[in-house]
Amino acid sequence: MPEAPAAAAIRVATDLDAQAWDRYLSSAAAGSFYHRYGWRKILQESLGHETFYLVAEDGGRIAGVLPLVLVSSRLFGRILCSMPFLNYGGPCAESPAIAKALIDDAIRRADGLAVDYLELRCAAPFDVPLPVSHRKVSLTLALDADPDRLWNGFSAKHRKNIRRAYKNGLSVQAGGIELLDRFYPVLERSWRDLGTPFYRRDYFRCVLERFPESTRIYLCNHGERAVAVALVGFHGGTAEGLWQGGLPEARPLDANYVLYWEMIRDVCTRGCAEFHLGRSTAESGSEWFKSRWNAEARQLWWYFHRPGGGPMPALNVDNPRYRLAIALWRRLPLWLVRRLGPGIARGIP
Repeated sequence: MPEAPAAAAIRVATDLDAQAWDRYLSSAAAGSFYHRYGWRKILQESLGHETFYLVAEDGGRIAGVLPLVLVSSRLFGRILCSMPFLNYGGPCAESPAIAKALIDDAIRRADGLAVDYLELRCAAPFDVPLPVSHRKVSLTLALDADPDRLWNGFSAKHRKNIRRAYKNGLSVQAGGIELLDRFYPVLERSWRDLGTPFYRRDYFRCVLERFPESTRIYLCNHGERAVAVALVGFHGGTAEGLWQGGLPEARPLDANYVLYWEMIRDVCTRGCAEFHLGRSTAESGSEWFKSRWNAEARQLWWYFHRPGGGPMPALNVDNPRYRLAIALWRRLPLWLVRRLGPGIARGIP
């Protein structure tokens, strides 16, 4: 009888593993922009979080990874998450057995750290006995080297809406860190209007400096003024919509129609096969708008483990517990939001 394969050895990566980690991701089917090792330094240095980047080794080679981040605050407790502040994360492994070994290690680590809960934001399901939330979906658009083929696939009404938006004097500018100072105020105002605390400008500077060849800022301008903005990341043949927002005047101008179409055209010319337009709450207005571009809603699986037991946590904007706080935040002046927001935002995964 042949011997059973040895179990993968799980350990915490060090910076000496950074290149091997990213090499593994470049050929792993489940690898994504969010799994890249560079996020570890961003989260440590910009937001001050402790990290546990798990590596599964089989015969001395990397066979799986799972980035974990300990997000701790007085307001929201201690949360071990993969990946916080981003659309998804979770284990990336060459087999279900190795993925399970990584998840088992994460559960043991969560128990040992006495966190309030472990959260694994996964783009695929795993056979694990953990509660799972299906509230979030990723809207994914299949691309073509010729963006005109995508254009012809839109409904006549959608094409009309895009053409009409261009008549409002809108144009889109794309670039890198040199656009940060015009990008950030728009996103800051957008998040305030949603009632959500926001990160420091330096957080985005760290992202752009860490991934200069794999990130791109898009500004939708009305004249000289940016009214809607987005930040996109690239990994392999996939474009990832990281953050997007707009000023109040963007809505009557239909700025998002121009912004999205120009982004889609650009990522097509960059050779991408898919564009993840970002996660949305299932059956929300955000999902509806993204579906107009023929994007497919793909289920996200958010797994939870509570060391002390209990129901799944509800740290989200739909929780009635936070309704009053959100309403009050929307009314705060921007100068106060800038002072208070970053300290709160770093504790909300």
